[in-house]
Amino acid sequence: MTTPYDQGIEDLMALYRKQRQEAKETRRRINEITGTATAPRQTVKVTVTAQGEVTAIEFPTGAYHRMTPKELSEAMLTTIAQARAAALEQVGELTSLTLPPGVNAADLLQGRADPTLLLSEDPTMPDSVRDYIEHGRPDMPTPPRSNPS
Repeated sequence: MTTPYDQGIEDLMALYRKQRQEAKETRRRINEITGTATAPRQTVKVTVTAQGEVTAIEFPTGAYHRMTPKELSEAMLTTIAQARAAALEQVGELTSLTLPPGVNAADLLQGRADPTLLLSEDPTMPDSVRDYIEHGRPDMPTPPRSNPS
């Protein structure tokens, strides 16, 4: 005989399996994301992964030959930052539907957002499970409550 408690646990497990599969798919898609940026005058073109790893640096023209080392270094650093921002924007677009309102993926990834915003204070669960947590299993005696000292 299936009780509301048993059904609630089965529902939670099904939800967990679904969310786990969705998380695996999201991770796979994030791993495929790259961002590319090109500096002014085509001096340098950079491609990075969503994790910020530089995977390609190209010099589409000979313009870099006319730059001082400091200018080239600054152009490369700026272009890398722009490529990272482009990749993070794509991650944000991919994950925006799964994040709570007001939570930005790029901010999370760059440590500018509080990750506890992802978890509500009051978790979603079936009424039967909430009732069990509050009152114990219907066909069993209520467990004694510990008294914090």
